[in-house]
Amino acid sequence: MNDTDQWLSADEQRSWRAFIRLHQKLVARLGADLQSHSKLSGADFEVLVALTDVPDGRVRFQDLAKEIDWEQSRLSHQIRRMIKRDLLSRKECAEDGRGAFVVITPHGRETIEAAAPKHVATVRSLVIDALSADEFAELGRLSERMLEQIDNVSK
Repeated sequence: MNDTDQWLSADEQRSWRAFIRLHQKLVARLGADLQSHSKLSGADFEVLVALTDVPDGRVRFQDLAKEIDWEQSRLSHQIRRMIKRDLLSRKECAEDGRGAFVVITPHGRETIEAAAPKHVATVRSLVIDALSADEFAELGRLSERMLEQIDNVSK
């Protein structure tokens, strides 16, 4: 260990481990809930949400990878699986002939619209209802600050 390395204090370690356990349990619980009521994985849901956030439901492949912060190979495999289930389609980009768009299908839109209310109810019961409005707002501020830090720290 060099001079700039420092072990976590007991309080830091307790908080860090609680945060990691929270993340793991929340992702697992939300994923299991999505799978049981909508037959969507957490990854399916993340991709569909990104596509419903844009008016025409289509995004260039590389922009989608950046938006959800996935490696292109992971996204390629995920999109291929979702195309087989008619949740998405792939359209070549007529403007430059090099890129491709990922497009939500009508079936994909119906699936996410059917899944979203139950998902929101689960998020509300597991997270939002556990905190006061001020605590939840602070959680949002802290999360944004940590995301900014992650983006700004060189890899």
